[in-house]
Amino acid sequence: MLILSQPYHLVEKSPWALIGRFNAINLFRGVIKLFNYNSWLLLFWGLSGCLLSAYQWWRDVGREGRLQGHHKKVVIEGLYLRIIFFILSEVCFFFSFFWSYFHGSLGSSAELGFLWPPTHLVRFNPYSIPLLNRLVLLSSGATVTWAHHAILEGRINNIIYGFIFTLSLGAYFTFLQLLEYKERFFCIRDRAYGSIFFLATGFHGAHVIIGRIYLLVSFIRGLRGSLTSRHNLGVELAIWYWHFVDVVWLFLYIFIYWLWS
Repeated sequence: MLILSQPYHLVEKSPWALIGRFNAINLFRGVIKLFNYNSWLLLFWGLSGCLLSAYQWWRDVGREGRLQGHHKKVVIEGLYLRIIFFILSEVCFFFSFFWSYFHGSLGSSAELGFLWPPTHLVRFNPYSIPLLNRLVLLSSGATVTWAHHAILEGRINNIIYGFIFTLSLGAYFTFLQLLEYKERFFCIRDRAYGSIFFLATGFHGAHVIIGRIYLLVSFIRGLRGSLTSRHNLGVELAIWYWHFVDVVWLFLYIFIYWLWS
C-alpha cells in the first residue's frame, strides 16, 4: 500500500475536548448558582476541572510539537490563523457590550432621567483606579514584548524577568479591579447601566486571568528550557492574546469610564 506523505498534522484521539466541555458547563452552572443561591461549590469544581483539562491538553500539544515534531510549517500557519479567528470572535464578543452601552446612552428613557449614566448612580472616578489599571496593562504589554525579544535573542535572564514582571502586573491589575468592585457605588442589578458595566469589565477581568494563565504556562516552559529562538510559537500566540486584552481595556477606559465621567 502506498502511503503519501503530507505536511498536515493528523490529530490523535483525545478526551480533553469532551471533558473540558462538561467542566465548562459545570463552571457556568456554578456561576448561576453563585448569583442565585450564593453557593461556591459547583463553581469551584467546574473551574478546577477546566484548569486540569487545559493543563492536560496543553501538555499533549506541547509534546506533539516539541518531541514528536508534528508542528511543521503548514501546521504553524494554521495555528496562527486559528488564533486570529479566535481573537476576532472575542472582538465581536466585546463589541456586543459596546453596542448595548451606546444603545443605552443614545436612547435613554424618562426612567433614567434622560441621562446616561442614570442620575442616581455615583460613577467611578476615571482618574483613580481605572487610570492606574490602564498604566499597569500598558506596562505589562511592554514587559511581555521584552520577554519575547529575549527569547529570540537567547537571553535567559531577561526571559525570566520579563515574565515575572508581566505576571506580577497582571496580578496587580486583578487586585485593583477587585478593590474597585469592593468600593463600588452601584451593582449589577442597577438597571441597564449596572448590568453592562459589570458584564463588560468583569468579562475583561476574566480574560486578564486567562491570559495570565496562558503566560504562566509559557513561563514554566521557559524555566524548563523548552523555549528557543526557533520554538516559541506558544509564547507568541499568548502575547497576541495579551495585547488584545490590553487594547480592549483601552476602549473600556475611554468609553465606559472616561467619556461620560
